[in-house]
Amino acid sequence: MARRADQARTLAESLSTQGIRVVALSQVDNAGVTRVKTVPVSVFERAVKYGIGMSPVFEVFLVNDSITSSDEVGGPVGDLRLMPDPSALRVLAAQPGWAWAPVDKHTQEGEVYPGCQRTFAKRMTRRAADAGIEVRMTFELEWFQATAGSEVESPIHTGPGYGLPVLATISDYARDLIVALEEEGVGVDQFHPEYAMGQLEISVAPADPVGAADTTVLVRQTIRALAARHGMRASFSPVVIAGHVGNGGHVHFSLWCDGKNLFAGGRGPYGMTETGEAFVAGVLAELPALVAVGSPSVPSYLRLIPSHWAGAFACWGRENREAAIRFVTGMVGTRETAANTEVKCFDQSANPYLVTGALIAAGLAGVERDLRLPDEVTVDPGGLSAEELADRGIHRLPRSVEEALSHLEKSDVLRDAMGPMLFGPFTAVRRAEAEAFADLEPEKIVAAHRWRY
Repeated sequence: MARRADQARTLAESLSTQGIRVVALSQVDNAGVTRVKTVPVSVFERAVKYGIGMSPVFEVFLVNDSITSSDEVGGPVGDLRLMPDPSALRVLAAQPGWAWAPVDKHTQEGEVYPGCQRTFAKRMTRRAADAGIEVRMTFELEWFQATAGSEVESPIHTGPGYGLPVLATISDYARDLIVALEEEGVGVDQFHPEYAMGQLEISVAPADPVGAADTTVLVRQTIRALAARHGMRASFSPVVIAGHVGNGGHVHFSLWCDGKNLFAGGRGPYGMTETGEAFVAGVLAELPALVAVGSPSVPSYLRLIPSHWAGAFACWGRENREAAIRFVTGMVGTRETAANTEVKCFDQSANPYLVTGALIAAGLAGVERDLRLPDEVTVDPGGLSAEELADRGIHRLPRSVEEALSHLEKSDVLRDAMGPMLFGPFTAVRRAEAEAFADLEPEKIVAAHRWRY
């Protein structure tokens, strides 16, 4: 904390000279909503030392701002401290005069709060490091963008998907976005108009798991702010228009040891090392439970359907975009650095810190059990008969929040990794949301979530 305070003091002086006057302090709650408190730069050092107050009841906020409770959290009593991480602070290129920093949650006694989602990601990252594994991750971001004040009537484009003609109409916005992200220190790998009406996608460089989660929060905020400057607004909801292709939040990860990629140069499938294969097999084994964390909202299951490139089946395959787990070897000549694994069944209603922590926990369980992958799937599993799926041991992933939660609650791996102060409130929130939207038609479900993420 003393080191953080020294950083904050130096930062505050630097920020003031750059014309930065306010710092947004964000945390992502168990509903996947990014919440914020802000402080003037003049009190940033004090915030880093002593935190900013927040009621623990935010741990059981729902996506619609209703409040539930769990055995661990509920009611108006108590306080937490939001402790900004000055090492992660970034000047917001699309919000002049503003900077941003993520927070960790502590108790008023200065202890780490066991229900802190960012701390969970840190803890699992350290657990991997203790096992000799460096994890690198990144999130692919898809979003819908439309004219401010409209719902879906005035999208930023109407196709063609991936079309150069679309880029001609949005080039000023796309350029400004890429420039803003690079000014914030985000490495942009690629940008393109996506398949669906009004849909765009951006990919950014990998980082450590906590850094990757921080980056996806920062990138989404930059997209929102730049959209607003262009008279538009952005939605990262899993489904923005009922019956249409939704927005994914695919996660790519690679594993490293002593500078070597554990997904290349081994004797396992497509060059995986034994450790790399065991890690992926662990993720696959826990996938029905992981879906409750990575596709946790009611509209998630309007997106997670077969033959929509959403990864609706628990299987894996090299470059199979209908498998929930896609193994990417990369181009010949790059595989030692490029080989990675993509989890396709997740979306952006998820808390990215919970996603990173849960994926690592599942993967490490696979390493501890020395699991091996089943045969890969080289076809669209959605085109197989029920008998063919059964013969191959391929299962459809959960089709509802309730079904996913039933798998999560049976998972000792994820329950033990998260701990009761995180697991209890998270499952309470997701069960309460399932009940809140249980009787609504898809169109109303989609509308209720459209601008929340």
